[in-house]
Amino acid sequence: MKNKSTLFLVQAALIGAVYVVLTLVFAPFSYGEVQVRVSEALTILPYFTPAAVPGLFVGCIIANILGGGIPVDIIFGSIATLIGAVFTYQLRNSSKWLAPVPPIVANAVIVPFVLYYGYGVNLPIPLMMLTVGAGEVVSCGVFGMILLTALSKYKDTIFGRQVSAR
Repeated sequence: MKNKSTLFLVQAALIGAVYVVLTLVFAPFSYGEVQVRVSEALTILPYFTPAAVPGLFVGCIIANILGGGIPVDIIFGSIATLIGAVFTYQLRNSSKWLAPVPPIVANAVIVPFVLYYGYGVNLPIPLMMLTVGAGEVVSCGVFGMILLTALSKYKDTIFGRQVSAR
């Protein structure tokens, strides 16, 4: 595609759609105080393309709505994914091993407050930070890094030559 804004929009839409599908397909693991949201592996994609930032944000909003989330979860859970995606994009010229760190930290810090105050989960917030953080380590740190490694070889073909990541 020669039109960069069209390419950006298509990439963002596809990433958002894949995020929604993965979240809903793996719904039993995607929600709750102990969660491994497989779709969070996609939060490494801003390492390759800025289109992933809005794609992940909108995909998370839609997944949280379709998953029956309350407004606080829809808003703040999606903001956690947005923060993770933005900072992953900011780190794109750093070591690839830093790519999963922002979404892990953002979700481990924000989601426990949503669970506690929004859903009334009666567990200590620090404990939920550990459980949500552990799930994020699995989804972003393990699955995400596998995805990053697999996509690295084909990044120019998949995402275009806009990529300056190592």
